[in-house]
Amino acid sequence: MIAFIIRRLFWLVITMWAVFTVSFILMRSVPGGPFDGDRQVAPEIKRNMERRYNLDKELHEQYFIELERTFRYGDLGLCMRLTDRSVNYVIAQGLPISAALGVLALAFAMTFGLLTGVVSAARRGSALDVGLRLVATIGIALPSFVVATICIMLFVFMIPLFPAAGWGSASQLVLPAFCLGAPYAAEVARISRTSLLDALSQDYIRTARAKGLSSSRVILVHGLRNSLLPVVSFLGPAVAGILTGSLVVETVFAIPGLGIYFVKAAELRDFTLAMGVVLLYTLVLYTMNFLVDLSYAYLDPRVELE
Repeated sequence: MIAFIIRRLFWLVITMWAVFTVSFILMRSVPGGPFDGDRQVAPEIKRNMERRYNLDKELHEQYFIELERTFRYGDLGLCMRLTDRSVNYVIAQGLPISAALGVLALAFAMTFGLLTGVVSAARRGSALDVGLRLVATIGIALPSFVVATICIMLFVFMIPLFPAAGWGSASQLVLPAFCLGAPYAAEVARISRTSLLDALSQDYIRTARAKGLSSSRVILVHGLRNSLLPVVSFLGPAVAGILTGSLVVETVFAIPGLGIYFVKAAELRDFTLAMGVVLLYTLVLYTMNFLVDLSYAYLDPRVELE
């Protein structure tokens, strides 16, 4: 276990460096810069602004300055277009909001998806099973921004139950979390149904039934745990999808999370802010995949960590 953790930490460093390098090259390869907007400024002012952010130096000098500042001191630098704000400050302000939205969306996806999958597998071939599979298929096909548009039309304008945008109250959490988590709930339902049906066809399930155990105990105690590995494996891609999907959902619902800042960084070509958010997303995704791998050994003792 210790050797496995050390190896994963080593690869975390390599992954962060690779993402930093590729992102740096790609951002500098795009024509234009953060100060080449529509508003014309005096050449002296532009030179001073570029000097402040080391943009007047050679490309390799910029790379090593940012690399040392980021990985040695943990300083992501100053935002180039958000005046007098550091990237660390922006992330500290937006991360709790995006994390709350992501956790709620993931909790909804796992809870509703597992419940739907178990019910569908238990009632295999019934009208309920067919209906739930149809809903899951539609949920997988619809992206989060389409779900958000439909929900706003239904529950904001036609049936005014929730506010259209904003952040701060419990009612403002419901629609964004649902819209962000709905496609992944559908995926979890499909995966859990298929995995549970496979588990229920195994010999140990027939033995449990022969012992006279109730159907609910056979499904929930003996079948469900052994069918969770595919669902847990989906957590990594689900977190990635929720992170990238939150950019759209936060924009649609005007939520002041990291998604808003990342979109602004791309529009305004704010190199430092975009780099900071990309590195943060990389760290979150790597950590989630690491936790998923650790959970394998708990769910199935036959799995060996290598």
